[in-house]
Amino acid sequence: MRVVLAEDLFLLRDGLTTLLTAHGFEIVAGVESGPELARALTEHRPDVAVVDVRLPPTHTDEGLQAALRARSEVPGLPVLVLSQHVERLYARELLADGAGAVGYLLKDRVFDAEQFVDAVRRVAAGGTAMDPEVIATLLDHRARDEPLRRITERERAVLELMAQGRSNTGIAQRLHFSESAVGKHTANIFAKLGLAQSSDDHRRVQAVLAYLDAAR
Repeated sequence: MRVVLAEDLFLLRDGLTTLLTAHGFEIVAGVESGPELARALTEHRPDVAVVDVRLPPTHTDEGLQAALRARSEVPGLPVLVLSQHVERLYARELLADGAGAVGYLLKDRVFDAEQFVDAVRRVAAGGTAMDPEVIATLLDHRARDEPLRRITERERAVLELMAQGRSNTGIAQRLHFSESAVGKHTANIFAKLGLAQSSDDHRRVQAVLAYLDAAR
């Protein structure tokens, strides 16, 4: 699996390169700035990009914007963004096209090798991998709005894991529900959020977007 890695801190970039290589990934480019990232994504068309939000020259959201521009040119290009802090705007921008194949992890998660590598693989496969802390913050921010008040605590728990990119099987194992119960909760979430029948994967992204859209 081919990876473009963008991180301006050499030691962290080197460490991530070593970690991903040890798990069978091929790092086709390791870059440290927004312009370099944009060129690498266009040139290599990787299976997944792992991108620090803040890159030179602006050290604001250069990495995120370069990744979003690449996704506009290559629809569905898988992107996993790493950030030091929870930023609702970043999460919403990543999910805005509803196409999936995106992730947003806090940098602390890279120290859990299994969790980080799993997130990279899920994003590369077209799924989502949203940090649990990010999702908790977003859901807490949106909890007072309609139609979200109609979502039960169990449905909220399912939605949090859904947003992290878990399958129904994974959700069932984590919450100790049956898979059929997870399926019913998922159907209820889609109905309460007014999401029409479509690809389940896309509706999962749209369900999270329902929380993010008004979080402005």
